[in-house]
Amino acid sequence: MSKAVDAAMSASNKTTSALAIPASETSPTAASFLHYPYTRAALPFINGGLAGMTATTCIQPIDMIKVRLQLAGEGIKTGPRATPLSVTKDIIAQGKVMDLYTGLSAGLLRQAVYTTARLGFFDTFMTALKVRAETKGQGIGFKERAGAGLTAGGLAAMVGNPADLALIRMQSDGLKSKDLRANYTSVVDALVRISKTEGVYALWAGASPTIARAMALNFGQLAFFSEAKTQLKAKTQLSMQTQTLTASAIAGFFASFFSLPFDFVKTRLQKQQKGTDGKLPYSGMADCFRKVAKEEGLLRFYRGFGTYYVRIAPHA
Repeated sequence: MSKAVDAAMSASNKTTSALAIPASETSPTAASFLHYPYTRAALPFINGGLAGMTATTCIQPIDMIKVRLQLAGEGIKTGPRATPLSVTKDIIAQGKVMDLYTGLSAGLLRQAVYTTARLGFFDTFMTALKVRAETKGQGIGFKERAGAGLTAGGLAAMVGNPADLALIRMQSDGLKSKDLRANYTSVVDALVRISKTEGVYALWAGASPTIARAMALNFGQLAFFSEAKTQLKAKTQLSMQTQTLTASAIAGFFASFFSLPFDFVKTRLQKQQKGTDGKLPYSGMADCFRKVAKEEGLLRFYRGFGTYYVRIAPHA
């Protein structure tokens, strides 16, 4: 995440550096293109999206295991406890190793939409806050960073919810008996079929915990990374790379701690479908929190914390 944040937050600086190259080494067309306001405004969004998609390609198997861990033992408080190793073995035993990459197309689309938007919005908000602070002779503090992270995450999550829903449906499909599986061939196939059978509004199922998760995740990742990087730079003599890695580790922990319960509920709500009685297992976010706490225990919300942290780490 930290490299993605660095890329997003320093996009304008990189553009300026590119423009500083002597005219003899930079074509007028390229310089004119980079000077264009819309190009400079788009760079943080493009950098963020590409960084997120690259990370997803690496950590898709971990995300698959995380989702299966969250769905294991649904409605049961006792019994064998699923582990990352046991879940991995089950997935491979039921199919093949590449099944760990189930839903990759949905994951890439989600990053293209969600990560592009949240890092772009965050950079845009931070730039505006910096300009306003400078006019008052002040600096940007933790409160401003947190506000920018929360707002950017919430807006991006709403836009990216359909892709997120498709990802969960594709990853959880293998838990059903073979005769009940949807066997989605791609994210497009999943989105079209869900829209036809459940309605377009179904694509925004679980939007509330998705937004809450995104806001919590961004609060932990963007705000704590930015603050940790600032403090490390001011109070230590660590190299820039060490500062980045340390700030990333700190931000990753807080992001995981704050967002995992919402991520858990999001997974449960997006996976659910109406039963033979025509009813859904959970009526909403609050009902899911209540039932899981009662039937499975409060610690269930933090099941797979280590896996979740590792899932977030590559985004750093």
